[in-house]
Amino acid sequence: MSTPSRTSEVMRRLRGTSGRGRRLRGLAALLAPYRLRSGAMVFALITGTAASLAPAPLVAYAIDDGIEKHDMSRLVLVVAGFVIAAIVVWVMTAAQTFLVEWVGQRALADLRLAIFAHLQRLPVSFYENRPTGVLISRMTNDVEALDSLVTDSVVTLFQGGLTLLGTLVILVTFDRRLALITFIMLPLIFVASLVFRIASSDAYRRTRETIGGITGYLQESLSGVRVVRSFAQEPRHEHEFAELNDSNRSANMTTVYLNAAYFPTIEFVSAVATVVVLLYGGDQVLNGHLEVGILVGFLAALNNFFNPITQLSQLYTTYQAGMAALDKIFELLDEQPSMTERSGALVLPPLRGELSFEHVSFAYPKRRGESDNGRAVLALDDIDLQIAPGETVALVGATGAGKSTFAKLVARFYDVTRGRILVDGHDVRGVSYQSLRSQLGVVPQEAFLFSGTIRSNIAFGRPEASDEEIEAAAKAVGAHEIIAGLSEGYATEIGERGVQLSAGQRQLVSFARALVADPRILVLDEATSNVDLRTERRIEQGLRRLLAGRTAIVIAHRLSTIRGASRIVVLERGRIVEQGTHEELLLAGGQYADLYRDWADSATAA
Repeated sequence: MSTPSRTSEVMRRLRGTSGRGRRLRGLAALLAPYRLRSGAMVFALITGTAASLAPAPLVAYAIDDGIEKHDMSRLVLVVAGFVIAAIVVWVMTAAQTFLVEWVGQRALADLRLAIFAHLQRLPVSFYENRPTGVLISRMTNDVEALDSLVTDSVVTLFQGGLTLLGTLVILVTFDRRLALITFIMLPLIFVASLVFRIASSDAYRRTRETIGGITGYLQESLSGVRVVRSFAQEPRHEHEFAELNDSNRSANMTTVYLNAAYFPTIEFVSAVATVVVLLYGGDQVLNGHLEVGILVGFLAALNNFFNPITQLSQLYTTYQAGMAALDKIFELLDEQPSMTERSGALVLPPLRGELSFEHVSFAYPKRRGESDNGRAVLALDDIDLQIAPGETVALVGATGAGKSTFAKLVARFYDVTRGRILVDGHDVRGVSYQSLRSQLGVVPQEAFLFSGTIRSNIAFGRPEASDEEIEAAAKAVGAHEIIAGLSEGYATEIGERGVQLSAGQRQLVSFARALVADPRILVLDEATSNVDLRTERRIEQGLRRLLAGRTAIVIAHRLSTIRGASRIVVLERGRIVEQGTHEELLLAGGQYADLYRDWADSATAA
């Protein structure tokens, strides 16, 4: 099965689990594709556990029928039984260890892939109000917590449970009175286990929440380390991280206190039971009512009775941590995209580049935890605009006028609240994401580059691009000379987010990336705001090549980059208040003329 289809199948199985017992059914769903190996694993566990129970009956038989009766042949037979049991335990333990790890690691790899694929499908709006570090914690810390649950804990559950049941049968078979004395201790263990379960459930949930908070804060702090240093806020960040760290320590210490109270209690009950059995059983042996081999075998088996209880109790702590992690993972997987691709969505042919906004209004969805204070504020209000193929339209206006929102709707990062957006006559809500975005290029204000080489970043939108095409694109936007001057040229490693490059260099690389992708519709969202005037002039020359033959939407505060636009659209509070060419709007003496005059004054002063 291919990776995408396997991922889809994992998601389908996980989403098919709901209601009571969902967590256990979710684990079963993860293990379902590996039924054959899981069955072999269970067989190895059962066989190995059965062989591990053999010593107690063999000891009793050796003493009563071999040593006491001076029968060497029976003693040799017991020794042979011990050897065979040891070999079976050895072989089955090796088999179960391999199979458990193999199945567990495959299931967890499937889960990580399913989470990552799900995150890829969620809309941009999902990420705008959720800390990235918390999402990372779902795929790292929480999946790691499940690792212990589906590997070591599976062995403990089966092995401990089977050992407990097998030992129960052996104890009753040896002597019912001694077994009854042992079982009197069980209600005390049951009550202690019930109290421990109730008390520890919330504690383990808190540990998952606090570790997620730590991961989120750490990711944010490291990403913004330059801002922290610039404002000398290291002490404050250390203090805030210390508080989060202390909350995590406190949550973990709660589980430590519970474990420190519970497990010694089980050990004490086991010791008391052993003492009582030894006293009563010893009296029975001295009075001739019980064979010494039975007492020795019973005491040997008794250890196998309480050990599984302790192991299963310890398993519960792992179970709680794993289930708390699984709850967090399910919470993420249950997130439904606010936008979905319609069934049978149209796959767009090569676009001409015609765009139409027909009475488009849009309000951003409320953020998580945000109160409903009445009617939502419209970011765009009744926008009616037609853009011809190959036309360059510039959007200008004050901050918050709706320019970037305009660009997000073109890329369908959000769906319109009212009206519709057409591309070549097709409503964007009815076309496939892939066919739309593969023909659409967006150059944002903050040029995001991935760790790797400059070559790989320029070819990001079209990985199959040749070196000649990459170099030609860099030359076209004025980036080639800068890149050629670096130590390794196009093979230069630029680090995470392109930190080895200046803001202007990153922006030039992002222009080259857009040109290599060869989009039919291009959106430049404040793409020259982070470059100096000299670099801006170089970019202006490259823009002519970049925009040639393409439909382009250019958003800019620096009005020098938009004077040559086919049309300039002025936005104010989400509405179009003016539109026309640069000369027409200057002659009109309206809002654009005021904006241009203010920009010219500031440029002269600079």
